[in-house]
Amino acid sequence: MAETKDQRVHLRVAASDDELFRSAAAAAHESLSQFLVESGRERAERVLADRTRFVLTPTQWRRFTAALDRPPREIPELVELFRHPRPD
Repeated sequence: MAETKDQRVHLRVAASDDELFRSAAAAAHESLSQFLVESGRERAERVLADRTRFVLTPTQWRRFTAALDRPPREIPELVELFRHPRPD
């Protein structure tokens, strides 16, 4: 099911960029909006990939999961922080 498109993005571009985007969209048989949204999405995913995914060697993975499996250590400052209600 397609997501509802109810947000607008306004931008200014140089005439040369406008011509380039329109030519590329036409070559891809897409509307300018389709072309820009898909291109922007692909770039955004690449930029964010190293911030949302990480790769570990088998040894690193074992150490990582072992650290997650260990019981948490008590941090006195956090215990004190959560002892009091949040001020409004």
